[in-house]
Amino acid sequence: MGCSRGGLLRAHVGGLLGARAPPRAPLLLTMLLLFSYFFYCLTGSCESLRPGGAGLIRQAQPHDEGNPPHKLLLLLPGLAGDAAAAAGEDEESAAGGARLEEEDNDGGDGRIGSPSAGGGLPVANGFGSKKFPQAIIVGVKKGGTRALLEFLRIHPDVRAVGAEPHFFDRCYEKGLLWYRNLMPRTLEGQITMEKTPSYFVTKEAPRRIYNMSRDTKLIVVVRNPVTRAISDYTQTLSKNPTIPSFQALAFKNVSTGLIDTTWSAVRIGIYAKHLDSWLRYFPLSKFLFVSGERLVSDPAGEMARVQDFLGIKRVVTDKHFYFNETKGFPCLKKPEGSSRPRCLGKSKGRPHPKIDPQVIRRLQEFYRPFNMKFYQMTGQDFGWD
Repeated sequence: MGCSRGGLLRAHVGGLLGARAPPRAPLLLTMLLLFSYFFYCLTGSCESLRPGGAGLIRQAQPHDEGNPPHKLLLLLPGLAGDAAAAAGEDEESAAGGARLEEEDNDGGDGRIGSPSAGGGLPVANGFGSKKFPQAIIVGVKKGGTRALLEFLRIHPDVRAVGAEPHFFDRCYEKGLLWYRNLMPRTLEGQITMEKTPSYFVTKEAPRRIYNMSRDTKLIVVVRNPVTRAISDYTQTLSKNPTIPSFQALAFKNVSTGLIDTTWSAVRIGIYAKHLDSWLRYFPLSKFLFVSGERLVSDPAGEMARVQDFLGIKRVVTDKHFYFNETKGFPCLKKPEGSSRPRCLGKSKGRPHPKIDPQVIRRLQEFYRPFNMKFYQMTGQDFGWD
């Protein structure tokens, strides 16, 4: 047949050796694919391929003393701590217990000294970005601010800090980056909010908020100052049952009827005086004054005004509320996936102590001229007189 035994043996050995040698084409193709993948990831484009979104490229702060210009921080896919922290933060914020002592970990110690028209510098990752709040509920204590915030938080376009940051009155020395780091992450089209009612009566707060952003929208929930003062006293009494009577604290001299305006429960209700300080920095158009009474009697109506002011759709409507006869104020109906409706805690809706009617009348007389001035300043009659 023309085939010797030696030739057959050589052919057999050559076949075995050929079977062991890996083909070059698949190897080159594998190396090319790996090289392409790593190059793709280094440009940041592979971020969308991972459902967890652990890796990202983050823009550093604009040029200042702590940051060189155009600095980029690259977090590789293996470093998923930021994503896990963001997920934990979202759960904590939803529970209303955001940690206030968390230090900023976004790099740099930039200082922001001039008013910003854009609402601050965002810190981005796969879960959105942390921004300075575009709207703040600045007052007033015992006016209904917690109820308003909880009503707003069911809106998909609103993200808010659960706890009161108290940045512009107590923690300002911690710096704006610390403050921004408290904020929840927001996606495009969502707004960031916080509420700290004591801002309204803090002398430095208007200037400090203006220096952060002159475009900040300010919401003030106000209530009949006499009722508000009694509610304030009731809260303090629940924590310290040994305090003097409401009458003893409200009057410098009971026989003459001289009101003690140094007592915070009385001083907070002089709304016109406090508003005057804010109007030195912000025009009236930046304010929305919410009636605490109407927030109880017509929550959907007041929420419509709030949503319009914030520039978001009227998602929160009367279908979300029912009136809780026991507490005496509206609650949110049972959300989908929840076993019970959402009402404010036990600290809300406490029964007020009985106050002498003459004391109430004297306080009404004291507040009347301030209320009238407040009506004039805001262009709203709240019907307290």
